[in-house]
Amino acid sequence: MPQPTSTDVHVDAILTNMSVAYMQEAYAFVSSRAFPQVSVNKQTDKYFTYSQADFFRDQVQRRADGTQSAGTGYSLSTATYAAEVFALHKDIGDQTRANADAPLDMDMDATRFLTQQMLIRQEVEWAATAFTTGIWDTDVVPAVLWDAANSIPIANIETGKNVVLSATGYVPNTVIMSYKVFSALMDNADIIDRIKYTSMESVSEDLLARLFNVDRVLIMAGTYNTAAEGATASYSQIGDKDVLLCYTPASPGLMQPSAGYTMVWNGISSGMGTSSAISRFRIEERKADRIEIEAAWDTKIVSSALGYFLSNVTS
Repeated sequence: MPQPTSTDVHVDAILTNMSVAYMQEAYAFVSSRAFPQVSVNKQTDKYFTYSQADFFRDQVQRRADGTQSAGTGYSLSTATYAAEVFALHKDIGDQTRANADAPLDMDMDATRFLTQQMLIRQEVEWAATAFTTGIWDTDVVPAVLWDAANSIPIANIETGKNVVLSATGYVPNTVIMSYKVFSALMDNADIIDRIKYTSMESVSEDLLARLFNVDRVLIMAGTYNTAAEGATASYSQIGDKDVLLCYTPASPGLMQPSAGYTMVWNGISSGMGTSSAISRFRIEERKADRIEIEAAWDTKIVSSALGYFLSNVTS
């Protein structure tokens, strides 16, 4: 007896409760967390820098009765920043909008897509500015790479902390590493040996922060496609096989040293005081709505002595 087949009783349609998109979590990107952010009202301006040499000199002297105290002073100079504007848009044509099936939300999809694009650009810019050789006072490659059986990553970090302390008077409190490095540390004998009898906890950012005796460990897990549009995709992790050890305060402040600051211009959002803006407006001649994202920032290395860079720490 003839029976209806599956194709007779079901017409293929778009699922309304599922779609597949490749969105990376914002937490995978560290550029907004690596250095304190300073909201600035002007796109370009100056900021003051104090002389470390003057502040660290031992100048207090004994004072004899009836005499004046020893006098001193410090030098003050200025540096500049210039927040560049970065922007990208996605147009949604009227015909495309009218023909879109559920569960597509064209505006929301465009917003998420552009947000992803801005996260990638910010991370790539930050890595080129702060997460590479030739930026910090000290660049080293560990004598024994961290994926080797006899590597000593904790001792390597401690060496770096002493170098920075000797040069600046500040103990580094932040370690930033690529996910490749983090993966190596998850199976590192030196790390595992220190926790095997004291903790059932797996290797994590918090655990590494305790082992390194720093306030925080940040993992760069962002990935991007380095190929041009239309070419075969070529994916690469941002950060490669490197580690940055540095000192950064919890928040910016006057006379507060930091390895770096990110100057974020709030002028691009019509005075709303935000660092980035997503807007939607009509392009009538294109019969389309435009979704646009815009942000402006300048990452400044304020003190290269407050950073210690370890490159190619894994094979």
